Amino acid sequence: MAQPLPIDAALPELLDALRARRRAVLEAPPGAGKTTRVPLALDAAGLAQGRIVMLEPRRIAARAAAERMAEALGERPGDSVGYRIRGESVVSAATRIEVVTEGVLTRMIQSDPELSGVGAVIFDEIHERSLNADLGLALCLEIAGALREDLILLAMSATLETAALADLMAAPVVRAEGRSFPVETRWLDRPLGRGARLEAATADLVARAIAETEGGVLVFLPGEGEIRRTAAALEGRLPAGCVIRPLYGALPLAAQRAAIRPERDARKVVLSTSVAETSLTIEDIRVVVDAGRARRSRFDPGAGMARLVTERVTRAEAAQRAGRAGRVAPGVAYRLWSKGEEGALAAHPPAEIEAADLAGLALELALWGAAHEALPFPTPPPPAAYAEAVALLQTLGALDARGGVTAHGRRLAALPLHPRLGHMLTRAGAQAAPLAALMADRDPLPRAAPVDLSLRLEALRDPARFTEERPWAPNRGAVERLRAEAARLEKAAPEGDTLGPLSPGAMAALAYPDRIGLRRKGEAPRYLLSGGKGAALPEDDPLAGARLIVASDLDGDRREARVRRAAAVTEGELRALFPERIGWVEVCRWSRRARRVVARRQERLGAIALDDRIWREVPADRVAGAMLEGVRDLGLAPSAAVRRLQARVALGRAAGLDLPDLSDAALMETLEDWLLPFLSGVRSAEDWAQFDLSHALRARLGPMGERALDRAVPGAFETPLGRRVPIDYTGEAPEISVRLQEMFGRTAHPQVGGRPLRITLLSPAGRPVQTTTDLPGFWAGAYAEVRKEMRGRYPKHPWPEDPTEAAPTLRTKRKGG
Repeated sequence: MAQPLPIDAALPELLDALRARRRAVLEAPPGAGKTTRVPLALDAAGLAQGRIVMLEPRRIAARAAAERMAEALGERPGDSVGYRIRGESVVSAATRIEVVTEGVLTRMIQSDPELSGVGAVIFDEIHERSLNADLGLALCLEIAGALREDLILLAMSATLETAALADLMAAPVVRAEGRSFPVETRWLDRPLGRGARLEAATADLVARAIAETEGGVLVFLPGEGEIRRTAAALEGRLPAGCVIRPLYGALPLAAQRAAIRPERDARKVVLSTSVAETSLTIEDIRVVVDAGRARRSRFDPGAGMARLVTERVTRAEAAQRAGRAGRVAPGVAYRLWSKGEEGALAAHPPAEIEAADLAGLALELALWGAAHEALPFPTPPPPAAYAEAVALLQTLGALDARGGVTAHGRRLAALPLHPRLGHMLTRAGAQAAPLAALMADRDPLPRAAPVDLSLRLEALRDPARFTEERPWAPNRGAVERLRAEAARLEKAAPEGDTLGPLSPGAMAALAYPDRIGLRRKGEAPRYLLSGGKGAALPEDDPLAGARLIVASDLDGDRREARVRRAAAVTEGELRALFPERIGWVEVCRWSRRARRVVARRQERLGAIALDDRIWREVPADRVAGAMLEGVRDLGLAPSAAVRRLQARVALGRAAGLDLPDLSDAALMETLEDWLLPFLSGVRSAEDWAQFDLSHALRARLGPMGERALDRAVPGAFETPLGRRVPIDYTGEAPEISVRLQEMFGRTAHPQVGGRPLRITLLSPAGRPVQTTTDLPGFWAGAYAEVRKEMRGRYPKHPWPEDPTEAAPTLRTKRKGG
C-alpha cells in the first residue's frame, strides 16, 4: 500500500472540481505529493478522455516523476506512465500518462492544434513562470475555449499566489496542506567579503553544517561549474562515512539516480542546482545549505539571445529551499548570507517572459497564427522586446513583412535551437552543428583566451592536442557536453539544399547578420557593426588586425561593446552569402567630427560600407537637408540684430499680435519650415557662422506680419535729426543709446507701445552721461549739472542753457561762436 501523503486529503475535492468545471488550480506546498499522486488519481477516476500530459520545467524532474509513478503501479517507465524529454522518449501504445518538458508540449500543440488523443494537461510547478509554461498555458486555454471544451486543464503551484492564475483560467482553487517539520535557519554572522569565492565559502559552510548536525545535506548551487568546484573544495574535509553526490540536468542518468535515492550506510551530501528546489524530492535530507545564487534564463543583449545568468536568490526561493530540510524530521537551513542582507533580496523571481529573449515566442505565435495580444498570457510579453524579436525574425526570413510565418520560419520552429542558430543550421547544414552547439552554450575556454571562435571549434575536435599546444585549457565537462549536443544537432540538420563548405566566420554571419563588423579607421581595433552599433576587440587579440569580423558575443555595453567571441570573415564570403542585402546607397549627412556636410556613395551591408566613394553631383536639396542636422548640432547663435527682432516679436505676441513664435526653442523645432529654403551654399560650420538669419526670419513673419510688428513694436527710433536708431528690446524696457545733443529741442518723452522708451544719453565721446525715461524732467533738472561738467570737458560742443529751444546737432560749435 502506498505511503500516505498530504495531497491525498485534497484529491476528492480536486476531482470534483475537475468534473464540474474541467479546470482547476491546485495549491500545494513542496513535498505534499502533488506531482506523483495527482496524475494517477486523475487517471484512476477516468475523467480524462485520452492521455494525461503533465508538464515539468526540467528534464531530470520529468524523468524522476515518471519513474516514481511507474514504480507506484508496479510497472516500468513506458508502460502506463512514460516520459518525453529532449533527446529521449520512453512511451508506448499503452501509455496513459506522459510526463513531458515544456518545449515538447509546444511541439505537440503546433503539430496537432486539437491535441487529439489528449484528455488532460497538467502544468506542474506553474509558479516558476517559465516562458514555455506560460506559452503552453495560453495555447491550451485557447484550444479549450475554441476547439476542445472537454479538455481538462490543471495548474499546480507550490506558492500561495494563485488568485490571478485562477482568474485567468476561470477555475476554482483547491488547497492542500503540506507535511513539514520545523526548520531552524542559521545565517552568517557577517556578509562575505568582496574577494570571497562562492565555492570556497560554500565548502566552509558545508563543513560546519556537517559538524553541527545529522542526516543528509542538500546544498544549493547555481550550476554545474560551481558544483564541480565546490566538490573539489570539499575533498579531504568531510568525515568518514560522508559521500558527495552531484545533481544537475546534464549529469548521466545513473549519477542522477544515485543523488536522489537514499543512502544506506553513508551520510549523503547532495550538491544540486535549483532542480531540487520544488519539483524533485530527495527523501533523506535534514540539512540544507543555500549558497544564495540562482541561475535564470535572461535575454543577453551581448549574445543576441537568451543566456543563463547567475543572480541573487529571492526570498521565496530561499524559503522553498529551506523547506527541503523539514520533510522527514526537524531540520536546519544554513544560508550563505547574513540576516541583515535578507531584507535586500527580491521577494519573488520575475516571470521569464518579462526578461527573456522573445524570438522563439514570436515565432511560435506566428506559427500558431495569433497575435500575442489575443492570447491569455499570465503576463503579457513586453511590447518593445516583442517588436525587436519580430524584427529579428524578419531579418532571418522566418517572418514576412506582415509578420506571417514563412516556409523557412516553419523549418526553424521545428528545430531545438534559437532562431538565429536554427537559421544557420538550416542554411549551412550539418557542418554548422558544432558551431551552433558552441554559440548556444557557455564558453568552454577561460576568459583569458583569444576571442576567435575557431579556437573553440579546435577544442571540440581534439581537446587533448589543443591543451598541449595552447595555454588555454578547455573545460572538459563543457567539451563533452558540447560534443554530445553537436552530434544531436548534426542529426537534426537538413540534408541537401544547403550551402557548400563555409568558414566559421561565414557560418556565424548567417546567425548574426546584424553583428558583421567592419574595422574603423585608426590603430585601435574598433568596429562598426552592420546593425549600427560599435564594438571593440582587445588590442593584443590575434583577430585585432582583421578588416571584417562577425561578433557572436559582446559584453552588452551600449556605447561600444567589448567583443567576447568572434570570427574573421572575408568580403567575398559576405558577398556570396548576402547578395540581396548588399547595395549602393547615396549618403549625404552632417558629420559632427568634420563639422561639415559629407556626401558619399557607399556599397552597404546594413550600416557598414564595403566600398566608399565621394558623391560629387549632390542635389542641392540633399545638402540643405543634411545642413539642417548641422544646425541642430551647432545651434542658432543669433546676431544682436536677430536677438532684437526676436524680442520685438515676443512683445508683439504678448500684446496679442498674430505672429509666429521666433524663440530659439520654437525655431529649432520648426527648422524645416522656415530655414530650409535659405540654406543654399551652406555646407560647413564656417558657412553657418557667416549666415545671416534675418532674411529667413523676416520671411517667416511675412509682409503683413512685418508691418503689424513695425506699427506695434517699431524696430528703430527716429531722432530729431531723422536718424534711425535701433531699439533694444532684450532688457527690462525698450532702450536706445543716442548723443545728448541729438535730442535738443525734444520736449516730449518718446513712447513705444504705450511705454516710455528708456534713453541712454551719450557724451560726444560716446560714453553714457545719463539714463532717463523722463526727458522733459531731465532737461529741467539734472541737465544743469551735466552741462556744467561737460562744458569744461567738451568745450567745442554746444551746451545751451535751454536745450528745449536749441536745435539738435551732431556738429561742434562754429569758430568764434
